[in-house]
Amino acid sequence: MSKKYTLVTGGAGYIGAHMAGMLIKAGYNVVIFDNLSTGVRPWLPKGAQFVKGDLLKPGAIERVFKKFPISTVIHFAAKIVVPESMKKPKLYYRNNVGGTANLLSAMTRHKVRRIVFSSTAAVYGNPAKVPVTENAPTLPLNPYGTSKLMVEQILQDMAQAGSIDFIALRYFNVAGWDTRRAWPRKGRPVATHLISNVMKALHGEGPLIICGKDYQTHDGTGVRDFIHVIDLCQAHLLAIKALRKGIKNQVFNLGNGNGFSVLDIVKQSSSIAGRPVPYSIGPRRPGDAAIVVASSKKAKKILGWKPQYNLKAMLKSEWERKF
Repeated sequence: MSKKYTLVTGGAGYIGAHMAGMLIKAGYNVVIFDNLSTGVRPWLPKGAQFVKGDLLKPGAIERVFKKFPISTVIHFAAKIVVPESMKKPKLYYRNNVGGTANLLSAMTRHKVRRIVFSSTAAVYGNPAKVPVTENAPTLPLNPYGTSKLMVEQILQDMAQAGSIDFIALRYFNVAGWDTRRAWPRKGRPVATHLISNVMKALHGEGPLIICGKDYQTHDGTGVRDFIHVIDLCQAHLLAIKALRKGIKNQVFNLGNGNGFSVLDIVKQSSSIAGRPVPYSIGPRRPGDAAIVVASSKKAKKILGWKPQYNLKAMLKSEWERKF
């Protein structure tokens, strides 16, 4: 096998499936590695090689590197639910840190240097200043954010030792769908982010529970920065190109730079759907920050990345993608 492959871990998930499809469309050869614990098999894009396996089993990922000549890894596979991480920290450290360690071990054994890592804005915790830059203190409030920060440190240490070249992308809140792609109706992931849960409420699947209305924000609900999944995937393509050009061992924020509260999202979603979002107010979730908004100036300057989709476009694509 002479052609090179891009390995996408977690490529059957929401972001991973979008990414794998975009890579194929851009002419890349793609291998998807996913244990399907939250990924959806019908979402696997045509043209991708698929290997079912778990990063916690070193032999499984080792077989992928033996079978396919990998040039670059895009690492999405992780546990990502903040409340669950508060209840099950050991699970998050074992899965997110331990699984990544197994992946990096396989990479170094097979002399694969380049990796784009899916990190998170949760590494910042409750930032003192917004928009938050990459130089802000990293003080995560939950095991999910801490596990991602630990992986970033491992990547830094391995890069310093000369083993790998990496780019870590710190996502803010990802939403939206590529509506140009025909997504199968069969198979549905568990919704974990706000906008998906708003859409579930609009589709009659119970009221949205807003977690906390006593934050120091304009309406008392948490404020977040949202980024369209297509913009996010475009940033990964640019990161791959940057690594090939020698731009390496850096972290980048990915967000729109605009903050919207939970109630802002509810109001705009109601307007798009033409019906009210049923919701109730619950207690704060442990580990949640009040306001997290990105500065993505570094990604724009160095990677040449600029988001194309605003919040309305994200919400519209979510509403159109009816399960």
